[in-house]
Amino acid sequence: MAVLVTRPGQQGLELCQQLSEAGVASYHQPLIDITPGEQLSGLETAIDDFDIIIAVSQHAVTATDQYLTQQAHLWPTSATYLGVGQKTAHVLSKVTQQKVHYPERSDSEHLLSLDALSEVSGKRVLILRGNGGRELIFDTLSARKAKVEYREVYKRQNLALRSDLLIPIWQDKQITQLIVTSSGQLEHLLSQLTPAQQNWLFTLHLWVPSERIAQQAREAGFKVVTNTFSASNSVLLAALRPTQQDISNDK
Repeated sequence: MAVLVTRPGQQGLELCQQLSEAGVASYHQPLIDITPGEQLSGLETAIDDFDIIIAVSQHAVTATDQYLTQQAHLWPTSATYLGVGQKTAHVLSKVTQQKVHYPERSDSEHLLSLDALSEVSGKRVLILRGNGGRELIFDTLSARKAKVEYREVYKRQNLALRSDLLIPIWQDKQITQLIVTSSGQLEHLLSQLTPAQQNWLFTLHLWVPSERIAQQAREAGFKVVTNTFSASNSVLLAALRPTQQDISNDK
């Protein structure tokens, strides 16, 4: 078994390292690049005015924290903090030194069901995100009479893939597993492949962090899709780590 990891940046590299230590061959092929967002400017003066601060990803937390540190500004202590997933919440709690609420399942629907977002009428809510996404959170909280504002604190840029070179390499490395952690990355990956190359990709076991992405993948043509319900490296590692039964069968 060999795994193709498309998670970008340091997180993707760390997951490959962890898989290697677990005896699983892996190859890192990021599909996007992460850069600071254009709406970071002025955040150090605006962030203290919000009652609720929601981070949609670890990238949102990291980008915001790096900017606030550069501006010598601390995260507010009076706000209620939420993360879309457990790992995002953990990173947010570490940088803010505050309690962070998060849903058991890492998606917008389960986040919106949390008690912390049940009574938000008149409250100011800040959503820290990348360029686009999470409209359901904005629309639902607005319907609940909250005053919601986006800040695009990081930017995702699609990376071009030389599929004519990469597909033969992946096939030679006997890739059988694929990790994709966002719907945008899945769409971009498929857009870079010919129909014949897509047919090969559809034979891989795909691992995704939410049912929404899983359904998108099945509709695209993937035959075997597993929803891990989390995008954290620890959950992905646990899902892909060989079991004792697997080891026995290989003997």
